[in-house]
Amino acid sequence: MFKDAFSFNGRIRRKEYIVSQLLYYVGLLIISFFVSEADMPIVGFLFLPLAWFSLAQGAKRCHDRDNTGFFQIIPFYSIWMFFAPGDNGPNSFGPDPKQTAMEMHLI
Repeated sequence: MFKDAFSFNGRIRRKEYIVSQLLYYVGLLIISFFVSEADMPIVGFLFLPLAWFSLAQGAKRCHDRDNTGFFQIIPFYSIWMFFAPGDNGPNSFGPDPKQTAMEMHLI
């Protein structure tokens, strides 16, 4: 889980996407709780890696559905990605992460 978390290449399963979105929102909560309005440059500095992580994980989840990463900007599509299964077998964005996970457990 979280192999190349900041990369926009590849595919991830629903479980990794859900965990990454939970981490993103927890990170936002922590930033908003501990930083005051006077520290806005610090907020930007802390928010950029967090936003990059979330966008990268969203793009990889879109890839699992054989869509480009731009699909995540469609309203409510991120909620759809929580529930929709990925494509079975390899697609144009890489091998099936479920099969890769099963192969790792067999070795």
